[in-house]
Amino acid sequence: MALSEVNNDRGELRILENLDELRTDLADYIAELSEAAVKERGVFAIALSGGSLIDLMGKLCEAPYNKTVDWAKWYIFWADERVVAKNHSDSNYKLAKDGLLSKVPIVPSHIHSINDSVSAEEAADEYMFVIRQLVKTRMVSVSDISDCPKFDLILLGMGPDGHIASLFPNHSALNETDEWVTFIIDSPKPPPERITFTLPVINSASNVAMVVTGECKAEAVHLAIDNIGPDCPSLPARLVQPTKGKLVWFLDKPAASKLDGLQFSE
Repeated sequence: MALSEVNNDRGELRILENLDELRTDLADYIAELSEAAVKERGVFAIALSGGSLIDLMGKLCEAPYNKTVDWAKWYIFWADERVVAKNHSDSNYKLAKDGLLSKVPIVPSHIHSINDSVSAEEAADEYMFVIRQLVKTRMVSVSDISDCPKFDLILLGMGPDGHIASLFPNHSALNETDEWVTFIIDSPKPPPERITFTLPVINSASNVAMVVTGECKAEAVHLAIDNIGPDCPSLPARLVQPTKGKLVWFLDKPAASKLDGLQFSE
C-alpha cells in the first residue's frame, strides 16, 4: 500500500515504503492496464526504458502475474535505446530480455527492438517506420488530436539530472516536434549514440509511469514535481505532461524526501 497518494497538476504520486512494495504496486498497475487494453483493443502496446526500471518490473515474472497477464497480447517497444549490439551490456534490449522478456511467454515477433547494425540516424528512421506500420494496423493506437502513436503505457525512469528516455537537459532533441523517434550522437552519459521517443510521442500516450527511486534523485524529483516558480530549471522530466493521458509517479521514500508538504511518520 502506498504511504501517500497525491494528485496534483503533475499527475498522481504514489510514494511507497520500500522497493519491494514499489515493485508490487508497479506490477499491479501494469497488469491492470494490460487487462483493460486487451479487453478494449485486443492488444497491449508498452514501451520500456533502461536503467533500474526492468529490475523494478521483476514481480511480473512471479505468481500470480506470470499466469494471469495475457502475455500473448503484449507488443513491446523501447522509449529509448543505446545504439550498441543487442548482446552488449549497455543495451536496453538485453537488459529487458534478461530481466523480463525471457521469463514470460511473450510472442517473439511482438518484441520490436532497433536495428543495431546501422547508424543512430538510420536506426531512428527505421524504428519510426516500424511504429508507423503498426499504427496503420492499429496494433498501436493513434492520438485523436495529432498523428502521434498512442501507446497504452510508456514506462520511464529518471536520472539525477532529470533526464527521461534519452532526452537530456538543454539538448536539442527536446525541441524535436516533427519526428516520432529522434537520435543523438552526443549523449552526456555513455554510450553517446542513442535513439529516443520525442516528447510529443511520450505526451500522446494513454498512460505514462515515471518510476524513480533513491535519495540521489530526490532533488530532481522535487524540481520535476513541485511548483517552484519561473526560474525553475526546465528538466526534461517536468516536460512529461500527457495531453489526454494519465501520468503516475512511482517513488520510494528516499526519492520523495524533498517533495514539498509531504510528511512521513516513522
